[in-house]
Amino acid sequence: MQTGAQAIAYLIVLLACILLAWWALTAFRLDVFLREPKSLRARMLQLIIAVVIGYNLAKFLMDYAHFASLMRWIL
Repeated sequence: MQTGAQAIAYLIVLLACILLAWWALTAFRLDVFLREPKSLRARMLQLIIAVVIGYNLAKFLMDYAHFASLMRWIL
């Protein structure tokens, strides 16, 4: 049961981090770098960047939580 709960927690953190990255990317002016900033390809690029950043952020947070939980074995 613990594995299922961990999977659900990881998915929630992952989706939250992707949404956070998407929100943060809206402050970045992609129209300066793109020929057609309102096109489908530009939105897809923004989504891919948000997924990459969000995944790495979620991975960092979950690894940090995991290693912090292992600290109890030191003492």
